Amino acid sequence: MSYPDSENATVLLIATIILSFVIASSLNVYPLSPSMATLRPMVMIMVLIFWLLFQPRYVGIFTAFTIGLIADLLMDTHLGQQAFAAVAVAFFIKITSIYIRQLNTISAWLLASLGLVVFQLCLWILQMFIQNVFVAQSALSLLMSIISWPLVLLALRKFAS
Repeated sequence: MSYPDSENATVLLIATIILSFVIASSLNVYPLSPSMATLRPMVMIMVLIFWLLFQPRYVGIFTAFTIGLIADLLMDTHLGQQAFAAVAVAFFIKITSIYIRQLNTISAWLLASLGLVVFQLCLWILQMFIQNVFVAQSALSLLMSIISWPLVLLALRKFAS
């Protein structure tokens, strides 16, 4: 027997997930000055990591691949680079979350930080092999993402399972 409230809650949760990715994508491409653009956090990946941690039933590998492709198109990178890195993060989060019994704020922040490092390392390796380029300024974006990830947690905590 299906409960009508649970069906409405599921629809609301999926709508919230989609809306959070739309807002994150607009924050990712919002125009900033060149000096501020190097400090821009990786909002799309931060939101992806949040949903991978707290709603793995609805957000998984396919969602990570789709978000990565959208990020590739929005950020004008080579098609597939961010998608590959997002899938690597999704696998990392899925595997490590098996071993974590209680996901509190500190462990979620640590896991998200490691996921962000995995994402950035994958991008650096892919850019080195494909484009023969190393963008060291991305480390500032990584640092800002790690520092500001608790803001994503605070904003979306209501929807954590």
